[in-house]
Amino acid sequence: MSLVEPQRRWLPAASSAGMERVDRFTAGDGTRLLVRSSGPSTAPVTVVLVHGWTQHSGCWDGVCALLPPDVRVLRVDLRGHGGSDPAPPGTRTLEQLADDVAEVLAARTSGPVVLVGHSMGGMTLMALAERHPRLVADRVAGVAFVATSSGNMHRITLGLGGVLGRTVPRAEPVLRGLLERREDGSLPAVPQLISPVVRWLAFGKRARWQHVNDTARAVLAAHPATVGGLLDAIFAHDRTVVLGALRSIPTVVLAGDRDRLCSVEHAKVIAEQLPGTSFVLYPGAGHMLMHERTTDVARSLMSLIRAAVPAA
Repeated sequence: MSLVEPQRRWLPAASSAGMERVDRFTAGDGTRLLVRSSGPSTAPVTVVLVHGWTQHSGCWDGVCALLPPDVRVLRVDLRGHGGSDPAPPGTRTLEQLADDVAEVLAARTSGPVVLVGHSMGGMTLMALAERHPRLVADRVAGVAFVATSSGNMHRITLGLGGVLGRTVPRAEPVLRGLLERREDGSLPAVPQLISPVVRWLAFGKRARWQHVNDTARAVLAAHPATVGGLLDAIFAHDRTVVLGALRSIPTVVLAGDRDRLCSVEHAKVIAEQLPGTSFVLYPGAGHMLMHERTTDVARSLMSLIRAAVPAA
């Protein structure tokens, strides 16, 4: 492990990364997923970006704009998020999200892929390695884990100490119950009302309010019952052992030292399981690294791409 410290339903707008195709992919159970792709089909590698809980593929816009135009990029709105259909009951699991990503990879990509997962997206990639080991062994050339965890999320404290910190895990069933009761529609709020909470919870120092408000809008656009079920799946997530399947694959772990949701300790566990990985710590940054450290994240991904697929 090497540590480097660097210096409403949603539909996507036009991407600043250039010409982008936006369409729907129908998963095996009939759930329609919004898929965004850019870059030439003849590119030597496809970068697959997977977003986190309550977010959508648009959170990667800033990073995508900095990637070279000859790199192919694929982004998926996970079920219940962004422009994708809500997840039917019984499918609100990390295993199902992993199966969805596997289906999209099989249908929309060929050749090597570099997988990038933020928060729940990183957990989804771990579930992918667990459920689809042959796909990972044959196709995955690199992996980036961004502000994520391999387990022990049921002990989360949100950076609070004492009694307050210990009560955080106990609030999960209450929050999940409130969300799961809203099977229809979205959350009844406007972004400006929850933005201060989002700012404290998901961002570190010097956050831009545009990014905070964008994150809040994504939260309110997510399907409540879906993200409620997935919250339970996140707290039950335990895949540290699964990381062993990725030890021969170039990997980077990115973390902010002010992340309240997936703390530096979670990132260190992942990096320790992957000898030779590049562990990049961003001082002052929180959970939303693609917003807070956009240029640095893009540079890390380009370094990973070059290490994973020299022809790129």
